[in-house]
Amino acid sequence: MEKALELRNVSVVRNGNHILRSVDLDIYRGENVAVIGPNGSGKTTLIKLLRGDIHPYYDEENPATMRIFGMDRWNLFDVRSRMGVVSMDLQSQFHSDTRVSEVVCSGFFNSLDVFRNHTLTDEMIRAAHEAAMTMGVEDLMDREIANLSLGEMRRTLIARAMVTKPDLLVLDEPMTGLDIVMKSKFRSMFDILIEAGVSIVMITHELTDIPKSVRRVVMVKDGEIYADGPKEELLTSETISDLYGEEIEVECTDGIYRMHMSGNMIG
Repeated sequence: MEKALELRNVSVVRNGNHILRSVDLDIYRGENVAVIGPNGSGKTTLIKLLRGDIHPYYDEENPATMRIFGMDRWNLFDVRSRMGVVSMDLQSQFHSDTRVSEVVCSGFFNSLDVFRNHTLTDEMIRAAHEAAMTMGVEDLMDREIANLSLGEMRRTLIARAMVTKPDLLVLDEPMTGLDIVMKSKFRSMFDILIEAGVSIVMITHELTDIPKSVRRVVMVKDGEIYADGPKEELLTSETISDLYGEEIEVECTDGIYRMHMSGNMIG
């Protein structure tokens, strides 16, 4: 099976400090993975690395290898058409008067709007409408994003990532700030996307965010891969307590995992 992502000995260093340290990671096409870990563990840095915003640390004695869809060298624009990345910091980069249709269509150009030098073909317009329908925002296309709820904006950003029909959808904390009802709706939505053939890699620090259809969990701690394996084996009270450095109890109800600490639910 083709590897969508292959990292060997990949490190990211900032101001002399390792944000990621000697990471080895394989993710195959068609695989659905949750990447979890405490805040500051390196999860978001991993997203920026995959998005091309930052580059691995160069060590001549121990060179890093990073392949995307089997390629050692790639055109960043082409990669972004095959790997849709939804980072929650993206929503603050759009002007408040940008329309939903412009946000969705900007995914074709990896831009923050549809500008005069961009040409939208009929095929692109159809694909944008299809992505909007998939995410349930087709009735919002003429609305300015300043008038969207948080959940509507998140769905708009996911539709933006899906217009190119990517092989892999990478989601960075997609449910942060959503209430419990909206989180449940998003989990169900991701399960539907997975059943339809969309491969998802989700970065989160809350177990409740993980959809039922995601079977593999990669744990990141202090910039390193702490554990990697089936969800049922890793999402235990012992392993999660070690990961977060606190006494945590994990429970599972109908395929949804939750964490408790000192009698209080924390995720």
